[in-house]
Amino acid sequence: MIIVGVGVGPKMLTQEAIEVISNAPVVYGSKRSIELAEEFIKCETHLIKDYKSLHLLPEDAVILSTGDPMFSGLGKFATENDRVVTGVSSIQAACARFHVEMSNLALITAHGRDPAPAKEALIREIGLGKNIFLLPADSFGPVEVAAFLQDMNVDARICIYEDIGYPHERVICGTVLEPPENHSNMYCIVIVR
Repeated sequence: MIIVGVGVGPKMLTQEAIEVISNAPVVYGSKRSIELAEEFIKCETHLIKDYKSLHLLPEDAVILSTGDPMFSGLGKFATENDRVVTGVSSIQAACARFHVEMSNLALITAHGRDPAPAKEALIREIGLGKNIFLLPADSFGPVEVAAFLQDMNVDARICIYEDIGYPHERVICGTVLEPPENHSNMYCIVIVR
């Protein structure tokens, strides 16, 4: 199979992704990923119902993954025989938007999983002086992050980037004492020290 990142929002497909999608014999993906790539799809599409069964799909199937497949995406299901095509990630978009250099950035995800490991990673990476990019969980968002930072006596700017690439995208920054509030469940957090 070929796992293709369709980007974090509209108009964020790479040229390579467009070529692979345009030549696909069959495309699988979530509703959102299919919508992001629909203008380039020329074959039948199927919604993925069971992500753990991706290995059962045809060898030449194109699997769409939002953002970049290798960060909290479907790339984790790729075998050594599968091809992975990168997509524009929320990491890239947020760093560009907030002018954050990636070389001192720790990447953490709590998206779709138990947030306990993300909390441990946050403590460890902040202790190392890193800026943080975080894909949050419902129970681990800006308020909880601010509380963690406050407990660690860390002063930082906390920024939220919501609905990246969509007409209603939203950017807001706050502090540890006054963290920003998210209005969407499709967002990322950037912590800048």
